[in-house]
Amino acid sequence: MSPIENLIIESESQSGLSDIHLHEGKPLALRINGDITTFPDKPIDPSAIKEFINENLSQEQKVVFASKGDIDLALVINDKRYRASFARGSHGLVVVLRALASKIPNLQELNLPPALLTVPNMHSGLVLVTGPTGSGKSTSLAALIDQMNADYPHHILTVEDPIEYVHHDKKSIIFQREVGRDASSFSQALKAALREDPDVILVGEMRDIETISLALTAAETGHLVLGTLHTNGAPSTVNRIIDTFPSGQQGQVRAQLAQSLRLVMTQRLFKKTDGQGRVGAFEVMLCNNAIQNLIRDNKIHQIEGVMQTARGEGMQTMANSIQELTSTGMIQPEF
Repeated sequence: MSPIENLIIESESQSGLSDIHLHEGKPLALRINGDITTFPDKPIDPSAIKEFINENLSQEQKVVFASKGDIDLALVINDKRYRASFARGSHGLVVVLRALASKIPNLQELNLPPALLTVPNMHSGLVLVTGPTGSGKSTSLAALIDQMNADYPHHILTVEDPIEYVHHDKKSIIFQREVGRDASSFSQALKAALREDPDVILVGEMRDIETISLALTAAETGHLVLGTLHTNGAPSTVNRIIDTFPSGQQGQVRAQLAQSLRLVMTQRLFKKTDGQGRVGAFEVMLCNNAIQNLIRDNKIHQIEGVMQTARGEGMQTMANSIQELTSTGMIQPEF
């Protein structure tokens, strides 16, 4: 067992741990219940972090890391899975590990909005889960995939960077691919997916115009496509997708999006008032006729108004969700 692995295993005992930060020559730092805590008595030895990186990268990954200066992958240490990010910067090498749950949580455990519970029953269209890094998007999507796997005889194909949750066949058959290991890019894997007879496609991140275009096409042609974006609300998500394309194509993209988009959920995590972990706040947009028309007519700025008046349909704004958590004393007011 290497010194870095020992340090990681020791850190696992911390309640509320989400991330482990290993910076060359600096103290160990852990994100616990949303806050960074440093441990000055546990400095990261430069030779130890070099050894750790060298031992955990394949020869191909070493070539990528040497040329790009960063790489993401999944690691298993002491039977626990982590999403690992290796990077090189002006102060040396950095390893950041995101602890992954060994068991995929179910939808009820995550306290997701009721509208999300309808997603496993959908058979086509585009569903997007958005929010900042570390807000639990991958966990929400894993729970949705797990529910579909239990309920339907689907072929489910996932493209991830890296694979965070390992799924096992239940009623469905599942094929998981990791970008950088099993495929060169999201777009290349998604293009191949359309020839592999999938019912459901999970796109770990919709990063570029080709991936977004392929996802829209897949959603239009009878597949259920789940994806993520780093956006902070439903209107900004719609704008982000449209603005990815050249102006001459945006009218067509608005029409595609209006036709294929089913639901956008944005999530954020807040520290609980009692200090016992974190709780999610959620924004939900369901693509009803009114939302479809606003997207098609390029009136995205009016979407929030529809969401506020359609709470009976299961929609809610992030502001309303935060207000509910504040009024019940779950979280402190934002200033």
